Amino acid sequence: MSDNLQPRGSDDATFAQPLYTPIKRRSFFMYAGATAGASALVLAGCSKDSPDPVKPNLPNGNSTTADGSISLGSGDVGVLNYAYALEQLEADFYAKVAAGSVLSGAELAYFQQVAKHEAIHRDFFKAAITRDAPGQTLRGLTPKYPTGTFDTRTSILATAKAFEDLGVSAYNGAGKLIKNAAYLVIAGQIVSVEARHAAYIRDLIAPGTFAEDGNAATSVNAQGLDLVMTPTAVLATAQAFITEKLDGSSIGVNA
Repeated sequence: MSDNLQPRGSDDATFAQPLYTPIKRRSFFMYAGATAGASALVLAGCSKDSPDPVKPNLPNGNSTTADGSISLGSGDVGVLNYAYALEQLEADFYAKVAAGSVLSGAELAYFQQVAKHEAIHRDFFKAAITRDAPGQTLRGLTPKYPTGTFDTRTSILATAKAFEDLGVSAYNGAGKLIKNAAYLVIAGQIVSVEARHAAYIRDLIAPGTFAEDGNAATSVNAQGLDLVMTPTAVLATAQAFITEKLDGSSIGVNA
């Protein structure tokens, strides 16, 4: 397998359709509306006889480094595993909030909807890597959270803000590392949804702060651009919420 993934099919539509096959038809109707792009791809790829989601390779899905870290891989597969790791974390967090009893009303409904968005994003990357790089799919990770993360509205919103800001800046920084145009298109569709999440969470915390214009350290800078972070910087932050140690030193690097 080349580091530069070679998806089957000659165009974006052919490429995208099978990636959603692992999502069952009944799950599609539950997830519908997550994003216009993602929903269309699910609809194109799902069928009544779709199989259950492919389980991640355990424990041999990834090589380990000398210090026991899990290598995310190189080339496009490294970028996809990187995104998959972050989406695993977000999906787990939102699922826990959606199933909890701290939030209510419109806020709970929002988190329940976003939990579906993140589940689609997570399953997309899992399916893409499983199909195009068999045996290189990142294993299922074990998220961990500081004590009290899910106890109050304040802590929940603060964590959501941190994850959404991190996710947007991660996609912004990883885009230039993707070699396959089809993957880049999907990443662009996903990051636009993550940005919507980030804006709404900011408004829940403090109305009118959805953009934080001019605050380059956390959101939109004076030029109207979002923060860009390298995989190394992103993983340094995300690692505090992930039990397994991840090595992203080869992300986007082609042998």
